[in-house]
Amino acid sequence: MSILEQKQLGKNRPFIIAEMSGNHNQSLERALEIVEKAAKTGVDALKIQTYTPDTMTLDVKRDEFVIKDNDNLWKDKTLYDLFEEAHTPWEWHKPIFDKCKELGIIGFSSPFDETAVEFLEKLEVPLYKVASFEVTHLPLIKKIAKTGKPIIISTGMATINEIKDAVDTARQHGAKDIILLKCTSTYPASAADSHIATIPHMKELFGCEVGLSDHTLGIGVAVASVVLGGTVIEKHFTLNREDGGVDAAFSLEPAEMSHLVDEVHRANESIGKIRYQPTEKEEKSRKRRRSIYISKDIKSDETFDQGNLKIIRPGYGLEPKYIDKVLGKKANISLKKGTPLSWEHVKK
Repeated sequence: MSILEQKQLGKNRPFIIAEMSGNHNQSLERALEIVEKAAKTGVDALKIQTYTPDTMTLDVKRDEFVIKDNDNLWKDKTLYDLFEEAHTPWEWHKPIFDKCKELGIIGFSSPFDETAVEFLEKLEVPLYKVASFEVTHLPLIKKIAKTGKPIIISTGMATINEIKDAVDTARQHGAKDIILLKCTSTYPASAADSHIATIPHMKELFGCEVGLSDHTLGIGVAVASVVLGGTVIEKHFTLNREDGGVDAAFSLEPAEMSHLVDEVHRANESIGKIRYQPTEKEEKSRKRRRSIYISKDIKSDETFDQGNLKIIRPGYGLEPKYIDKVLGKKANISLKKGTPLSWEHVKK
């Protein structure tokens, strides 16, 4: 049984992850408060990221090392400076994970190179996440897979062949429990670019659980993903967007994350199974439908017509579909106004 299955205890409900990323703003105190607030929202796990600027890039200012996209939140920053600002110091990992354990949620991380995996193994993390930008980093996936722990792989920007390479590599090197996340790697992402119809197709194509790593604003896309079969949802989380931070603009605040947790579980509960007959609770409501009633006192042998029959609520009489079969027939007995019509009242 995987760590995800153990956590859900057979409740068949989505696994929800709050992503801290760089929203700690280089304050351990704030990071621990984020863990506390995340736990109170009802999420199942909190994720951080394990890297240093030097394990990610080079400290140079050549054009290719500077973010130039006009619509990018981090425009004009060098990659090195961005990673310096966003990284979670490695000495913070243990207190963050300890706080997660204390509060009853799973703490884990996205390692960005092999040394990060070695470090996280010493901390006995229960599962790993491969970030979208690392999906082609097959040596990293190989290293993670060899731990034998569950591996969540984000697929932002990836082609089918790149996803296949990642999944095949993970399976070939010992990964048994693989979860893919549909992801759009723009920050924030638009709902129109989310294409969550891919979720059931991805699940069938790769034969594993599929969820959503969601960078859109709000919770609508995440809720919709559950209806399409998503079983894991990851959403960036912060204390207050106004506090700033590298990912704050597309992160949920505590009240919003609580709302997401509630609505995701409600959406999941609503899926149920294919069913057309009334539920047990609906049976009572069936009696508030229309049916055929005596609308005027009639005597035995009197003919039923539009003047003494009426299709009204409640539903204790014959169904409306029988009205044409009854009209023109004679009453078997005398009937009072307000009597629900039954076949026993109709002469054969």
